[in-house]
Amino acid sequence: MYFAERLIELIKDKTSVVCVGLDPRLEQEGEIPRYLVKQFDNPNEIILEFNKTIIDNTCDLIPVIKPQIAFYEKYNALRALKKTIKYAHKNDLVVILDSKRNDIGSTSKAYADSTFKEYDADACTLNGYLGFDSIRPYIEEYPEKGLFILVKTSNPSSQDFQDLFSIKLEDVNKATTEIMVNDVKLERNYVHMAKLVDLWSKKLSTFSDFNNLGVVVGATFPEELNAIRKLVKHSFILLPGFGAQGATINNILPSFNKEGLGGIVNSSRNINYAYNNYKQFSPSQYGKAARFEVEKMNRDINKVLKFK
Repeated sequence: MYFAERLIELIKDKTSVVCVGLDPRLEQEGEIPRYLVKQFDNPNEIILEFNKTIIDNTCDLIPVIKPQIAFYEKYNALRALKKTIKYAHKNDLVVILDSKRNDIGSTSKAYADSTFKEYDADACTLNGYLGFDSIRPYIEEYPEKGLFILVKTSNPSSQDFQDLFSIKLEDVNKATTEIMVNDVKLERNYVHMAKLVDLWSKKLSTFSDFNNLGVVVGATFPEELNAIRKLVKHSFILLPGFGAQGATINNILPSFNKEGLGGIVNSSRNINYAYNNYKQFSPSQYGKAARFEVEKMNRDINKVLKFK
């Protein structure tokens, strides 16, 4: 089954567009509870136990999880990552591996093989700023898998490059580094990237009007999100920045169509460590606190979305 097809099926079955980001942190109070850190000797065991509890308490409420690979690499816990993905599949979830790979040729293919064979993810995030050469192995080798291309990221300094205006001039000498132009139409880099995603997806299969080539757009930039949605009408939008980074429900509305499809709202810290935000939960109840937070997100989001 194609990723977009399965994702839509789960969204409708669970009436939810919430994605739980599984970003394990071991160092400080308020992260993975201290009692759990002391209970096991190996980070793989700590993280897997933590993730399984989060999944057990939320899997009936959400369609998708998104582990960020950096946190597993940091703790030498890739075994926990593989087992987390396997456990998520057993619990009726699809998995987006947040790896933001970016390379070309055989290296890009090796990354794709690692993502979809070694880790068995259903989708991944990609940095497409090396052009189609960096995306080709994923699309051609794994057409059934989901891809989310970075278009406009949620961090404030994304404007340093993504917001710049650019133009493609065919007849300018390649050695030229600067040029003065007047009365020429320019577009922001993130707009050009969105147009490229739309171009790359032209031949892909669609399901309920959506294909497997999605985009990542920070929910913290609602005006940019609105502009990008008009350019990538058949892409799911992965929306980081909701909750902890300040994005609200109204910020994300342009992502969705009249059937409540088109967006995936990611939250990591606010769910993983929700026990910090509610007095009624102790650290040992982090799973129940995560469920409480997801239920709240679903209620708040579904007030403004209309699923059909």
